[in-house]
Amino acid sequence: MARKRKGRDISGWLVVDKPAGITSTAVVNKVRWAMDAKKAGHAGTLDPEATGVLAIALGEATKTVPFITDALKANSFTVRLGQSTNTDDAEGEVIATSDLRPDDAAIKAALGAFIGDIMQVPPQFSAVKVDGERAYKKARDGEEMNLAARPLWVEELLLIDRLDADHIVLEMTCGKGGYVRSIARDLGEALGCHAHVKSLRRVWSGPFQASDGVTLDQVDAMAKTPELDAFLQPLEVGLTDLPEVRCLAESVAKLRNGNPASVIASDVEYGEEVWASYDGKAIAVGTYRGGEIQPSRVFVV
Repeated sequence: MARKRKGRDISGWLVVDKPAGITSTAVVNKVRWAMDAKKAGHAGTLDPEATGVLAIALGEATKTVPFITDALKANSFTVRLGQSTNTDDAEGEVIATSDLRPDDAAIKAALGAFIGDIMQVPPQFSAVKVDGERAYKKARDGEEMNLAARPLWVEELLLIDRLDADHIVLEMTCGKGGYVRSIARDLGEALGCHAHVKSLRRVWSGPFQASDGVTLDQVDAMAKTPELDAFLQPLEVGLTDLPEVRCLAESVAKLRNGNPASVIASDVEYGEEVWASYDGKAIAVGTYRGGEIQPSRVFVV
């Protein structure tokens, strides 16, 4: 007999302003404990030293994680010019140096090559799987890999500040699967000066802003109290990028049982992925087919 999960049937999103020095998984575990939640997950992994938006999904909201993961996100990051590291960030060993320091005009001119549809090679120290094993594990063992380039959509890449000769601040808005460390590495190569990421902060991810996030200190202080529950955002926030259609009362049970049902829709195309609501609450996600939807995910809250 399967063990019954302990905790509350609580659903929604908690946005955490993640501090440096902790893994995304550790943050999820902390939130699950503090909220006494049966189920929790996160949308988009941040490296341990990265800070900013980490969106934690609880309960039925975990079914909306893919829509947040696929959404655009913005990262602000400081790049150290003149040094390459084996991890492409400040945690690694310096493997190459240069005395060249390009001026702002040269940097701005080089950024254009990293905007739009680009192909990006992940860092050697990354979670990409190679022969069934994570690349970072092979890299730790001293193995150098020829990792395949992956497509990435970069909406915007801006030079925000020049802190000094060695440090610049960039802000990038991109789609799913982007490595900021690869951007810094490749920019350094393009400029002929070497570079790596010194620090990174996720400013926003989909509908979630770092400015709206709770700190881990707040999570600890308000653990297992109604005060922490008050920061929970509805699971429907995770469906912001999908068109909404409205259920008829008689459609609710059909959809929750996984059956197609009638909906009221406007400006929705046949075959489009939508979410269906009743009284403002999410009932299902599915494919719109001329007056009804075929559910692919259903919500029971």
